[in-house]
Amino acid sequence: MRHPRSRRYVRVGIRAAHPRRGHGRFAILHGVDNASASPSSESTSHPDPAALASAERAFGRATGAEPIGGNAVRLLLDADGNYPAWLAAIEQAQRYVLFESYIIDDDEVGRRFAAALVARARAGLRVCVICDWLGSFGAGALWATLREGGVDVRVFNVPKLTSPLGWLARDHRKTIVVDGQVGYVSGLCVSAKWQGDPQRALEPWRDTGVELRGPAVAVLVHAFAEVWRACGGPSLPADVDAPSGVGQATAEPAGQVRVRVVEGAPSATGTYRLDLAIAGLARQHLWLTDAYFVGTAAYVQALAAAARDGVDVRLLVPGASDIPVVAAISRAGYRPLLEAGVRVFEWNGTMLHAKTAVADGVWARVGSTNLNLASWMGNYELDVAIEDAAFAEQMATQYEIDLQHATEVVLTRRNRVRRSGGRLHPHDARRALSGSAGRAAAGAVSVGSTLGAALTNRRTLGAAEAGLVAQIGLVVVGLAVIAALWPKAVAWPLAVLAGWIGLATLGRAWGLRHRHRRARAAASRDARESAPDGAGASADGGDNKN
Repeated sequence: MRHPRSRRYVRVGIRAAHPRRGHGRFAILHGVDNASASPSSESTSHPDPAALASAERAFGRATGAEPIGGNAVRLLLDADGNYPAWLAAIEQAQRYVLFESYIIDDDEVGRRFAAALVARARAGLRVCVICDWLGSFGAGALWATLREGGVDVRVFNVPKLTSPLGWLARDHRKTIVVDGQVGYVSGLCVSAKWQGDPQRALEPWRDTGVELRGPAVAVLVHAFAEVWRACGGPSLPADVDAPSGVGQATAEPAGQVRVRVVEGAPSATGTYRLDLAIAGLARQHLWLTDAYFVGTAAYVQALAAAARDGVDVRLLVPGASDIPVVAAISRAGYRPLLEAGVRVFEWNGTMLHAKTAVADGVWARVGSTNLNLASWMGNYELDVAIEDAAFAEQMATQYEIDLQHATEVVLTRRNRVRRSGGRLHPHDARRALSGSAGRAAAGAVSVGSTLGAALTNRRTLGAAEAGLVAQIGLVVVGLAVIAALWPKAVAWPLAVLAGWIGLATLGRAWGLRHRHRRARAAASRDARESAPDGAGASADGGDNKN
């Protein structure tokens, strides 16, 4: 089965990969004076302490995360590597389990994890679960099973009449913490989709996670506690460690690895600043894997600038996505990357869901953040940035293995982005039945950008965007026809939406005013109660005299 847009792309055999040029650290991050030094000269370079301290401050400001040493990190691949490790940690828990996942499906995998969590709750442990309302939609029976088994379950961001657009923010994190000693951060959710389906010839999804031990686990607890409070209700119980910051991390050192736990939250841009910073700091190579790439203009320009500066920039994305519209939007953005020298590869398997980066042989990122606006600015996300040569080597080796199962996308002699006429692997044409409002929102931003470019001629549109522009035009014409023939069909929904937003805004204003009055009254009452009795009597006497 040919992809409907396959005629626009050329799939070529993978060219020989550039050798990884040594394992030197980021030139700026580690104070190397000559950023263009050869690998051999880098090995003898001596970091400038002042430059190193300055770079550390800049990186800390960009990410909002401080480095934490003394950790052990283990790379976990796909469902076969992650699920057994998660279950083993849950079964060995002695105090508590914190479990947060965007998707917890009511299927064989979801029920297996539910049984493990219920078993620990019935053994007297504190078990807290956060699942996203949209991502886990339809799993109400599983939530009930967990609650009946003694698990404390909170569902993030259930739609409310008082917040018409609030449902767009999602909890996209995938984090597990056991006893404050071991944590897991990944791109995997809890669903049988990640295991594939041999009966339907569906291969397991390709995804990546990490196991983390050491002081940084305390920051994972803190991140979980923030979303727990955002769901409503009391804070985490006192028997669960919820440190307010890195300084209160209590776990004993477990290794020598330095990590940063980068927390993304709605309206915050920590993960976005992280990705921009790495694009600017990488000096040798930057290899990215992403499931739903819809880069902003600033990020695309940062990658292009790095490639033009001689950095080996590669982007590995799905060839067949579970959300085809996002894949189409992603392909529409290949041209500026390819023209700048960025190498783009499409995964040949069923679905590539990993969100990773590896740079310069010493730095890597693993987590839940996709390279799009929904993840960068709209969702709760969590990534671990790992500064360790051995771990980065593992990541780079796995990246090269992944490229053996991918096909490179190139520009033709006519400077067009094309794919060859060869048939895709049968698995490539299959689509999983799932979606995400967050990713759809990111796609909408890209569609808006393309539409604006088409109407204003303020940037050059590539051939790959012609189909997208045509689809937008057809939709707009269709809406115009509906409005002309059935005006009420357009007017009534708009009136209802406007009224809903207006009433919700008035309700919020009243709530803010009411809370402010209550706060003032409470402050006044506290002031009277804390005043000495004599002062109170004197004040009363003064009032009587007047």
